[in-house]
Amino acid sequence: MDAYRILAINPGSTSTKVAVYLNQKSRFLKSIKHPLEELNKFERIVDQFGFRKKIILEELEKGGAKVDDISAVVGRGGILKPVESGVFEVNEEMRKDLIECTYGEHASNLGGLIAYDLATSFKDRKVKAFIADPTVVDEFQEVSRISGHPEFERRSVFHALNHKAMGRAYANFFGRKYEELNLIIVHMGGGISVAAHQKGRVIDANQALDGDGPFTPERSGTLPAGDLARLCFSGKYPLDYVMKMIKGKGGMIAYLGTNDAYEAGLNAENGDKKTILILNAMAYQIAKEIGAMGAVMKGNVDAIILTGGIAHNSIIVDYIKTMVAHIAKVVIYPGEDEMEALVMNALMVMKGEVECKVY
Repeated sequence: MDAYRILAINPGSTSTKVAVYLNQKSRFLKSIKHPLEELNKFERIVDQFGFRKKIILEELEKGGAKVDDISAVVGRGGILKPVESGVFEVNEEMRKDLIECTYGEHASNLGGLIAYDLATSFKDRKVKAFIADPTVVDEFQEVSRISGHPEFERRSVFHALNHKAMGRAYANFFGRKYEELNLIIVHMGGGISVAAHQKGRVIDANQALDGDGPFTPERSGTLPAGDLARLCFSGKYPLDYVMKMIKGKGGMIAYLGTNDAYEAGLNAENGDKKTILILNAMAYQIAKEIGAMGAVMKGNVDAIILTGGIAHNSIIVDYIKTMVAHIAKVVIYPGEDEMEALVMNALMVMKGEVECKVY
């Protein structure tokens, strides 16, 4: 059996995860937290490239992770043009779109850029750089794209990597294929995405990045459109401030002063009434979105999967269950398996089990 050593990189808004796998076995895993005072020194996310790359290399060396014989580097996919689900080799066109933030700015844009830089640093041999199931995987049915005004098209932007990984994990557990099942999958983290997975295709999802669906620990979700329009033209706030209200300083942090769901959960358990109300409201909005996806699939749902860090929060999970258990059984996969998912996708390409796609 061929041995493949895969380096995986997953940049998040305030952290970077890095892992080294030998085939399917983890050899190194580290989640690096980045203090906000460090990140705030950079005007744009892409400007963090050198800062994050340096820390990754330092942590690999500190942890004794062997990278001299790396077979491939895989990064979390960023905000790119709409693509089909799968593994893509990082090429110049992709790098250009990530650097220029052509389709949007997000920490995940750094995944492909750092992966490419590290892969090309091996001068003695060719090491490929990949991304897998980026947030812009687009399998929408046409009716899902209509927003209500032709100036605004609904876009497919969601946590595709973790959604697809959890869908496959659930199917494998029951000896089924992901492509055989109808699932509603909910990723609950700094962003919250709720998607209808119909026979292996995500035919609808809320645009979790900047303004659609439930509010989250740091995003406002769907806001009253008229009030938002009037606020934008009130002259009180510049565009950058309003965008921060929508993404970064909205949701739970605006109500409670923290974007830490674990901290909020502890406060709720200690009886803080405001925290309980806000957590219940977030769960309420998630459940409403699940109900909408149930309608999308005409009630034909095999399971509802709750995943992501907030799936550890029993207050939110229990509230959601009471609202949606009538639709289908609710399965909890707390946390996320994005590092393993990245590696498994790259490994399938290296073994020739799937074909690498061209961006």
